[in-house]
Amino acid sequence: MSSAAPSRPLTPVTRVLRLCLHALFAGLLALAAGRAVADSAPRAGWVVAVCALLAAVYAAGVRAPAVGRSALAAGVWLAGTGAVWAALLVLSPDGLWIAFPLYFLELHLLRLRWGLAAVAVTACAAIGGFLGHSGAVTPGAFLGPLLGGAVAVATVLGYQALYRESERRRELIEELIATRAELAAAERGAGILAERERLAREIHDTLAQGLSSIQLLLRAAERALSEDPAAGSPTPAAAALAHIGRAREAAQENLAEARRFVRALTPPDLEHGSLAAALERLCSGAPGPRVRFSVSGTPRELPTPYEVALLRIAQSALANVVRHARADRAEITLTFMDTSVTLDVVDDGRGFDPASAPSGEGGFGLPAMRARAESLGGLFTVESAPGQGTAVAVTLPLPLEA
Repeated sequence: MSSAAPSRPLTPVTRVLRLCLHALFAGLLALAAGRAVADSAPRAGWVVAVCALLAAVYAAGVRAPAVGRSALAAGVWLAGTGAVWAALLVLSPDGLWIAFPLYFLELHLLRLRWGLAAVAVTACAAIGGFLGHSGAVTPGAFLGPLLGGAVAVATVLGYQALYRESERRRELIEELIATRAELAAAERGAGILAERERLAREIHDTLAQGLSSIQLLLRAAERALSEDPAAGSPTPAAAALAHIGRAREAAQENLAEARRFVRALTPPDLEHGSLAAALERLCSGAPGPRVRFSVSGTPRELPTPYEVALLRIAQSALANVVRHARADRAEITLTFMDTSVTLDVVDDGRGFDPASAPSGEGGFGLPAMRARAESLGGLFTVESAPGQGTAVAVTLPLPLEA
């Protein structure tokens, strides 16, 4: 025996059903006691006393928390209630109406098999009480209690089926909510990682490369100051000042880039001109080898993400040329085609083996450039060999609206 009552808090519908059951039980007891007094039954006093006792036993069980939690307590309470009801059934034929609310209590508090057995015993007791008081065997003596029991069984089983279905739906909703929260957390994590990767590329392609250029220019200024002036060449101070001026310009550009990170705007080089103009300025201000820029095809306006990606790739590739290639010449070519745009950065430096290029610290440039190109559905290639220079190419497919 175990309580079949739900352990979850009562819903408004369940609370109303319980109140209705309590009201039905109290009303039937009042009806039995009132009829006994009104009809001046020989044992009216006993009937009233037993009705009062049954009401007290019923109220004690309703108010006892253990009845709803413990199978043993529920069984003891139902047994006591049944015993007092049997006494009332012996005293008054009106007591058989109490069987109907008892059906619901038994089915609600006992396991199904024990509840059905208790309903059968209660129906038999009601039939026996009716036959004992009427003295005549009629179909109504059997049909009434049996139909009442059948209605109670069907009602309780239907309610339990609806409750189980409701619980399954509630669990499914909770699972969906939990899954949605997990997906949202995963999306936030992926967004954070993507933003970290983007910022890493931005810092590498702008601030890190700019600081590297400043460092190279300042070293050149140091060398110029330490050299003796040759005939017909600028004085060491003039050469150093030129390098320092370019270093100051690079520092100003990096400061503008740092501020852009805060404002989340497009690169300053693209704010007041086209991509071609920004690349032209990049080539003219690059330290080290001579850099030439050219445009092929008919220039067209590109979406901002395309311009930012191409400019950053050009900056990173040119920084690699300055730092690692030891090249005398480099060339950047921007080519516009019908369905794509291509950026080529070629130098005549010492070259390297792309298969053995470092990918960790000191080798972030190539993976970052590749990631930028692939994020826009583009193709990034590197062609190089030791002693044969390097060619970096990126091709971006143009969107239909571009």
